[in-house]
Parts: sequence; C-alpha cells; structure tokens
Amino acid sequence: MKSPPPRKPAVANRRSLKSNVQSGDEQLDLVFPAGPSLVVLGRDFALEAKARELLEALDASELARAVHVEWNARLFSAAGRADFRRTRVSLNPRLREHDAGEIDRTLRHELAHLLAQFRVGRRRLSPHGVEWRKACRDLGIGDESRTHALPFPVQRRTRRYLYQCPRCGKDFPRVRRIRRAVACLDCCRKFNRGEFDKSAQLRLVQSKDEPPT
Repeated sequence: MKSPPPRKPAVANRRSLKSNVQSGDEQLDLVFPAGPSLVVLGRDFALEAKARELLEALDASELARAVHVEWNARLFSAAGRADFRRTRVSLNPRLREHDAGEIDRTLRHELAHLLAQFRVGRRRLSPHGVEWRKACRDLGIGDESRTHALPFPVQRRTRRYLYQCPRCGKDFPRVRRIRRAVACLDCCRKFNRGEFDKSAQLRLVQSKDEPPT
C-alpha cells in the first residue's frame, strides 16, 4: 500500500502587490522589483495598539478607542493617509521595505492629522498648518516635514475633472469626481471664519469626457 503524498505546507492568506501599468493610459503605479512581493494587507493590530498608546498619553482617549490602522495597497506615491471621518490611518505596504523607524514615523505623521482635527472639532484645518505641527511635536516628531522623502516611484495620473470655486475663481483639478460637498478653504477662511461656506462650494466645470460648461 502506497503512502499518501506529502502535503504542501499551509500558506497564510496573503495578497501580492502587482504593477498596475496600463497601456494607453497616463496612469502609472509603483514599479515593483522583479519577482512577487508578498505582504500582509489589511488591519494591523500591533500598530493600532501603538497608536492607541500614543493618543491615550495625549488625553485623546475617545480618538484612541476609535482609531483604526491598516496596510492599504491602493496607496502609491503616498507613504500614508489619514481619514478623520473614519478615524483611520492607512499605510503604504512599501514602507515594509524600510526600517521600523520609518514605519513608526509615518504612523505618527498620520496620527498627527487625526489628533489635530480631534482637538479643534468641526473647524476646518489646513492639512499641514500650525495645529498639525503642534500635534507632531506632541507625538515626538517635531521636525517632521509635510511630505516623505522615501524613494517611491511616483505615479502620474490624468486629472479628469476640473472644479472651480464660484467665489474666487480658483481651479481645482482632480483625478476622481468629488462625491460630497467641498468648498474652497481659502474662501471659507476669508469669508466664513473657516467654517463651510456654501457660496464657495466647488462646482464641476469640465471633465475629460465632457466639454467645458
């Protein structure tokens, strides 16, 4: 009687990051090294615990309880992203190619965005203004710059939509269509003390497939 063939070792549920270059399109994603680059995507409970610890120490317990940290392969040239509405920090999986200190610094950079908004409530903020810089100092990265200097190949995306502020006439080109009410920050500050100003709500004036209005 023949013995059964040896079983292959179990492989954890992982997704591979793939190049996403499309012919005929101006959209270029990261250029990945030869061979598969496998990383664990999704929620990172260890980094989430670290984020909670940092926020708790700064009397932001409510934010600490809600914060969510994940690895997101949809990030390309950005090292991380903060979404205050969902209290979420997303990190680029390519950060794993660098040392743990770079991951920690990026986590703190994005947490600073959440912390700054948490502290001021509903008031609109400049993304890298004085509130964000104070949050960076409180999180131990007082010398943090607005953008990272990691060697991530940059993707050039076609800006398909052009929005305009009806108040000041400033143009706002965008890759994707805006799905919610967004206003010109400069006009909101100038005319409405930083609160949402409906008269400065951006309007679509042109898209790639449509003629100018």
